[in-house]
Amino acid sequence: MSLYTYKAVGPDGRTVLGRIDALNIVDLEMRLRRMELDLINGDLVSNRSLFGAGGVPRREIIHFCFHLELLVRAGVPILEGLSDLRDSLEHPRFREVVASMIESIEGGQRLSQAMSGQPKVFNKVFVSLISAGEATGRLPEVLQNLTESLKWEDELASQTKKLIMYPAFVGTIVLSATFFLMIYMVPQLKQFVKNMGQVLPLQTQVLFFVSDLLVAYWYVALLLPVVLGFALKVLLHINPLARVRFDGVKLKIPLIGDILRKIILSRFANTFALLYSSGIPIIESIRTTQDVVGNRVVRRGLERVEQLIGEGQNVTAAFHSIGFFPPLVIRMLRVGENTGSLDVALRNVSYFYNRDVKESVEKVQQLIEPMLTVVLGCLLGWIMLAVLGPVYDVISKIKT
Repeated sequence: MSLYTYKAVGPDGRTVLGRIDALNIVDLEMRLRRMELDLINGDLVSNRSLFGAGGVPRREIIHFCFHLELLVRAGVPILEGLSDLRDSLEHPRFREVVASMIESIEGGQRLSQAMSGQPKVFNKVFVSLISAGEATGRLPEVLQNLTESLKWEDELASQTKKLIMYPAFVGTIVLSATFFLMIYMVPQLKQFVKNMGQVLPLQTQVLFFVSDLLVAYWYVALLLPVVLGFALKVLLHINPLARVRFDGVKLKIPLIGDILRKIILSRFANTFALLYSSGIPIIESIRTTQDVVGNRVVRRGLERVEQLIGEGQNVTAAFHSIGFFPPLVIRMLRVGENTGSLDVALRNVSYFYNRDVKESVEKVQQLIEPMLTVVLGCLLGWIMLAVLGPVYDVISKIKT
């Protein structure tokens, strides 16, 4: 199929713009007609492979799961429920996705199979859970668990953004202030200090040298971080070993690394508990969660866990061998495995890490502000000492 952009008119006369997969322009018109839209014009998108079809916000998927759960629990057939949801959706891309799912189900596919055809919207974990719910007849419960899990992920993503955005914002201000001082303020004071005829101390010479470099090569100072960032991104994309090492370095960054480790393990424990409680075998659950941790080092550890469990080790011993989980969590897993309530133990692990992440993020935010203030104060103190030191020496000689 090809990707088409279209302009259509809805039942209420409102113009609708969007994108959808279709075989040709006739197929496009038929697909839009099923969505109760009348085609005005459509164009083939030639650069799909470069930009892709776009994703759907997590909030939209949360609302989708919540409403689909209510409809299924009330006994409404899947096709009718999806049709009602499609008509109520305002997000154009998600509306197209649901319309495509309806067509797939009308063609004989199950809900999970229709969702697997939209990998940019529904990941492997989502599809596996829906498939397990269909097989066990517990689809409403699975949809409810998915809703809660997606809400939790949304909150976790918010915590992660707080951890990253605040230091980045304050750090940018500090760097901007430094750049301004070196480019504008120091050159104005430089000639005045030199005209006093004093032998400049070392810190003043260093300050003027750095200022001269930035004035002469300011464009290099601005472009260098961008070039280095782009080069690092390309290197990580083409070199798997570099990606593994980079992910390992992220986990060792002071303050930040420990929080990232907790976020990754919290996401893993929550997803693993969700899969296991839905009736998916342990090994398959671990294999599925490897795609959601987002860190190659942790992924390798989980692959090792999968291998050890496959060789006959119990879950507790396998997780203990990779060295990522603290003793308290290992003890929770041991109790859960011995009592047959491993999913409850995993949820406790997720709760443990999630609470720890919130507290750690708050502590780091409280530390970062005074640390950056100290850095800026030291920088300003160095500049003032380097510039005013020679002036003070001249005044002292005049008094004597």
